[in-house]
Amino acid sequence: MSQTRGKYDFCIGLVLAMSSSIFIGGSFILKKKGLLRLARKGSMRAGQGGHAYLKEWLWWAGLLSMGAGEVANFAAYAFAPATLVTPLGALSVLVSAILSSFFLNEKLNLHGKIGCLLSILGSTVMVIHAPQEEEVETLDEMSHKLGDPGFVVFATLVVIVSLILICVVGPRHGQTNILVYITICSVIGALSVSCVKGLGIAIKELFAGKPVLKHPLSWILLLSLTVCVSTQINYLNRALDIFNTSIVTPIYYVIFTTSVLTCSAILFKEWQHMAADDIIGTLSGFLTIIVGIFLLHAFKDVNFTLANLPLSLRKDDRAANGTLLSTYDNFNDDEESSACLGEMQSTESISARRNGSLSAF
Repeated sequence: MSQTRGKYDFCIGLVLAMSSSIFIGGSFILKKKGLLRLARKGSMRAGQGGHAYLKEWLWWAGLLSMGAGEVANFAAYAFAPATLVTPLGALSVLVSAILSSFFLNEKLNLHGKIGCLLSILGSTVMVIHAPQEEEVETLDEMSHKLGDPGFVVFATLVVIVSLILICVVGPRHGQTNILVYITICSVIGALSVSCVKGLGIAIKELFAGKPVLKHPLSWILLLSLTVCVSTQINYLNRALDIFNTSIVTPIYYVIFTTSVLTCSAILFKEWQHMAADDIIGTLSGFLTIIVGIFLLHAFKDVNFTLANLPLSLRKDDRAANGTLLSTYDNFNDDEESSACLGEMQSTESISARRNGSLSAF
């Protein structure tokens, strides 16, 4: 019965995680459409300090869509392992890129299309190999997990590293090194996901009629989540303000997801019950998503299509018999041309000498 219940919760969490990506990815398109409509009307743009977007229904639809996506993502952690939910957040980038090409006339180049395909393949592999069962179902079990010596050491290291980066490294190198601010919000994000997981369990118990509000862990998790999310937003905005978004996004995804997977492995010990092939499959899927996100963002401003491929790979440059001109043939042609050119130069030189011209020397 518990195994059936675990699979049922896993499916619910998977659907919620994918719904979250769809809502969040679509929210960017709705907001952008609303802002473009305002620009065509001649209203003061948001970047110039205008607030006319508050009267635009498309912008509000985008805001509500993002809110629905965040709620779905929050609920997904209550049903599915963080090892599955967090990497699937990359699908929101995929949804946004695809919808932009249809509704905003933003061209998706060859790199972007390959990146989208790799992201889908990587997500599919992760879903297949992700842990199916969830061990923590009550706040008491969550409290026991949080008191585990391994997690206490991990959380302490995260806090110490974050404080060093914030107080010492950030003021000196934060404006020049892209990894400083991204690392801060990424490692703190690992703790925030753990808090979200605990609060999701608390909400499930609340709907079950249990006295969750009297449990001190609920309020501790809520306070910790507020501090973590505030820190994340602050330093992520700093990174986006200083560095290029196309670079910040993939780096943040990689470091943040790696931190969450590490924290999940230590706190919930999801990896202990996974077979070796499932571990390899999960890591392979994660790395595939990383490559896809990198291709989608790093080369999005490069105008590269199939027409830009080397001429030797294009169909219209194939020989009449359907075979490509070999390198050996090209080499022979170049050699013959060089020989002819050398003979012509020798003839001209001899002729010049016969005429008594000094230019030959």
